[in-house]
Amino acid sequence: MRRGIAATALVASLALAATACGGSDSGSDKSDGPTTITWWDTSNATNEAPTYKALAQQFEKANPDIKVKYVNVPFDQAQNKFDTAAGSKGAPDILRSEVGWTPAFAKKGFFLPLDGTEALADQAKFQPSLIEQAKFDGKTYGVPLVTDTLALVYNKALYKKAGITEAPKTWDDLKKAAATIKQKTGFDGYWGSTQAYYAQSFLYGEGTDTVDASAKKITVNSAAAQKAYGTWQGLFSGKGLHKADTTADAYAHIQDAFVNGKVASIVQGPWEITNFYKGSAFTDKTNLGIATVPAGSTGKAGAPTGGHNLSVYAGSDKAHQTASLKFVKFMTSAASQATIALKNSTLPTRDDAYTSAVKADPGIAGYQTVLAAAQPRPALPEYSSLWGPLDTELPKIAGGKESLDKGLSNAELAIAKLVPDFSK
Repeated sequence: MRRGIAATALVASLALAATACGGSDSGSDKSDGPTTITWWDTSNATNEAPTYKALAQQFEKANPDIKVKYVNVPFDQAQNKFDTAAGSKGAPDILRSEVGWTPAFAKKGFFLPLDGTEALADQAKFQPSLIEQAKFDGKTYGVPLVTDTLALVYNKALYKKAGITEAPKTWDDLKKAAATIKQKTGFDGYWGSTQAYYAQSFLYGEGTDTVDASAKKITVNSAAAQKAYGTWQGLFSGKGLHKADTTADAYAHIQDAFVNGKVASIVQGPWEITNFYKGSAFTDKTNLGIATVPAGSTGKAGAPTGGHNLSVYAGSDKAHQTASLKFVKFMTSAASQATIALKNSTLPTRDDAYTSAVKADPGIAGYQTVLAAAQPRPALPEYSSLWGPLDTELPKIAGGKESLDKGLSNAELAIAKLVPDFSK
């Protein structure tokens, strides 16, 4: 799961207009010239895209019969744009697909099954749970490129000043730590997010989820979920607990406060590692503490598994698909993933990419330790869209404009429209 990808809408629209027909427009390739494949990359245009562009150029040098038309598409626009382009047979040959999009696009027939192809020749090298997360209806529709999860990240210096020697293991521990940090340092100990993705860990801590996919049941308003969100809500008030920020810029406010040492801990993903290091609090990288998100009352702790796959457009012709499969294999190789990790501080999806040089980055090493607690999403095409209703209701609840009961009831009704065959 990536947040806040930056790019101007004008540049993006012009680039997309020029390249949207990349997948099906084989006429642009001369019969005796190289095959040109179009890749929509959804990574951060400033912090990550240069690495991906450089690797694409490296691939071209090694494969002179293939050209890669690279297009950086803002993450928050890419899903809808690809959906529109694929529906009109004008999608790019390759998409950097967020893991939640993969089964949804596969269900629509937009992605090529990759089982038995060159792209998945190294399947055994990848973490099995990430391969499972790239599947739909028994077939694999993406090769894992990068993975992520959420962790409790904390300022070791502030914790030490407060006399706290280890990261909180439960949400109750976190509340106590926040109060102590406030008393000893004057800074808040924790600032939580009102976004649904970040609240997901509270559900896992109570042994539940937004829905029970196997039972086809909506569980967002169950007793366990109410308890989970009650715990989440309780972390916006109290000594050392920052009040909820329900503004459009909340993400940036929380991030800025943490990296500059104004709050001791937040829940965040590895996509912000490079930005952590740019803050005044983490010029010494070893000051960044990374721990599994605190556990709920069941003793369970965990966070959603995020990340991105590389998927191939099913509407491309055979020549473009063959070239695309070769490109996907190159980009997801151990060497490429290690390069991406070293340049972008993102987490590889295959164990052989965690080289000694990669693990020398304390941020990557820290997040690797919490991956074991990450929970893969169910193979439900609509799953990612289920956070939409919660993103509407949770800020109202956190801001005191709506009761917890009312907000969860509203979310339940909205989710029922997204999965009409699920019971309440």
